[in-house]
Amino acid sequence: MNFWLFIVLLIIAISYLLELIVSLLNITALDPALPKEFAATYNEQEYQKSQEYTRATTSFSLVENSYSTIITVLFLLFGGFNYIDIWVRSFNYGQIVTGLLFIGTLGFLTFVTHLPFSIYSTFVLEERFGFNRTSLQTFILDICKGGLLSIVLGAPILALVLWFFMYAGVYGWLYCWLGVVLFSLVLQFLAPVLIMPLFNKFSPLEDGPLQDRILDYAKQEHFKLQGIFTMDGSKRSSKLNAFFTGFGRFRKIVFYDTLLDKLNDSEIIAVLAHEMGHFKLKHVIKMILASIVQTGIMFYLLGIFLSNSEISSAFRMQHTSVYSSLLFFGFLYSPINLLVSIIFHFFSRKNEFAADRYAAQSTGVPEFLVSSLKKLSQANLSNLTPHPTMVFLHYSHPPVLQRIEKLREYGSTTGFDT
Repeated sequence: MNFWLFIVLLIIAISYLLELIVSLLNITALDPALPKEFAATYNEQEYQKSQEYTRATTSFSLVENSYSTIITVLFLLFGGFNYIDIWVRSFNYGQIVTGLLFIGTLGFLTFVTHLPFSIYSTFVLEERFGFNRTSLQTFILDICKGGLLSIVLGAPILALVLWFFMYAGVYGWLYCWLGVVLFSLVLQFLAPVLIMPLFNKFSPLEDGPLQDRILDYAKQEHFKLQGIFTMDGSKRSSKLNAFFTGFGRFRKIVFYDTLLDKLNDSEIIAVLAHEMGHFKLKHVIKMILASIVQTGIMFYLLGIFLSNSEISSAFRMQHTSVYSSLLFFGFLYSPINLLVSIIFHFFSRKNEFAADRYAAQSTGVPEFLVSSLKKLSQANLSNLTPHPTMVFLHYSHPPVLQRIEKLREYGSTTGFDT
């Protein structure tokens, strides 16, 4: 057996088994006893529903992951990548266009094979638990818009990466890195203005007491906002959320309309304070810089493995090319990507605790953030007792009970009114 084929199959098998084990551990960690902290928030029926939701989504993910793993292995072993490569080469275009067709075709096949799972998740699973509000028209339009964006934005950056690796010599990885970083930074500014409005409607928050309180709080914290907006999140789901987006004069706070319906004004201010804490404590900039470094390492490693004929042979390829090597590198990079994601999640969880503390200090009333976290957990049917291994591998936010415990500590040690 080709050495690289063995490595790739081993990576796929270990990744699958790891997700299987962690998912099963997470299911076994479900505690049938409602935590005392949530006794006034959940009734027993709602709590059982949240656990059923965790079981259902976990089971669904395991089925989808099993399907994806089997399809990938069979496609690899029976030369599926090579068949696609021979087909796109038959058009006799240049290497860059051929590479775009190769990766685009594989992306389309991946989309088609996973479409039934997306349909089931949206219109059966999420519907069963009362979350889905997506119409068939919205679902189809989202697919069309997403596909168009992939072509308009994804194709040029992919073509640029292929061009640099083909013609820029030993420093191709460096040019790719700089180009992708520049593109990503520009996208940070363009997304709130040009891309996000394609999928959702953003409306300025109506004049009234809530807007006045938000502006007063922002002024208190010396924080300039370009605007305060509501987003029609209820167009797709009943889940709650809020976020900051954009930089500089494009910076704005966005509340899901579902969140405004469920939280009172003081709780909304607490959520705003938490999000503002991320900006004030430089979490966003730090994570962007870390991501830039990680991207540079990835491109450097890619430059080393690029156009390796033995790796191409492992994928049953008759021809070695930059574009196929780019794709195959993703398989080999996945263990490193897992390690990087664990590190990012670790610091992300620390940042969440720090932002909670900022919110508690700046509002002076930690209890408002506590009550908002409880309502968010209830409305989103969050798992209150995730297994520590699941948290370690996949959670960017600490479990809600840990966040509440920390907020209680902030109140007791600093004398805040709780």
